[in-house]
Amino acid sequence: MSVEEILRQVRRIEIKSKWLANHVFAGGYRSAFKGTGLRFKEVREYVPGDDVRFIDWNVTARMGHYFTKLFEEERELSIYLLVDISPSTLFGTSQGKREMITRICADLSYSSILNNDRIGLILFSDKTDKYLPPGKNPDHTEYIIKTIFSANSSSSKTDLVKPIDFLNNITRHKSIVFILSDFAFDGYENALSVLSRKHEVIGLRVYDKVDQELPDAGWLHVKDIETGSTMLLNTRDKSIRRQYTEQFQKFSAYAAAAFKKAGAELLLLETGKNYITELQKLFLQRVR
Repeated sequence: MSVEEILRQVRRIEIKSKWLANHVFAGGYRSAFKGTGLRFKEVREYVPGDDVRFIDWNVTARMGHYFTKLFEEERELSIYLLVDISPSTLFGTSQGKREMITRICADLSYSSILNNDRIGLILFSDKTDKYLPPGKNPDHTEYIIKTIFSANSSSSKTDLVKPIDFLNNITRHKSIVFILSDFAFDGYENALSVLSRKHEVIGLRVYDKVDQELPDAGWLHVKDIETGSTMLLNTRDKSIRRQYTEQFQKFSAYAAAAFKKAGAELLLLETGKNYITELQKLFLQRVR
């Protein structure tokens, strides 16, 4: 894809994500991810129904009638996006997994800066490919979108342990961590548990319908995106199709168990489907 095409795609994503952040996700995001505490804002006259614990007795004594303190939520949350850029995320039928991941990251990024939070990015394959420290201005968010959309990894493998270790080493403050991947791998259960003890962790597993079930299309020349190997495959062979589905189910079961053990959330999102409703549900569940 040319630079011009990448910029056009990024601009389209930005326009929609800004609108979603302002009109769809604004309240839900803020309610789902609370700030670190309360800070004093101002003093005003007491009205019936105000919490008597917050009456400012010094001002009340000077003015001769009751005044109460007002507080506002202290934000400054740090949000980290851990994004899988291994070759398998380039696959998709109705929509590429990488494209969907980029759109979700854009929505989360604009929602975060709208609420005065900072957003950072870690791209990974079987290593940490790129790190963008948290920032909270529109230019930073635009750079995040461009970086994800145009990312290429020199590795054909995936290892979630490396970026988790990297994140644990660069920050000790409690943060919100989104992990976006197809999770077509395993071996990260212990690292995920360690991460969840320090931070709030949410996994967003993006998959394609063909990841789930091999279509019955006869003999096909197929290529493994991650290894580059090719082979002739009879997709009408029931045993081959069964093995293919079992592999998907194996990774699905592993991810579900690993996130449950860690006390973290895992949301499943199919390419080409409306992920916006699912994110709204996630926000609502966290409020409850």
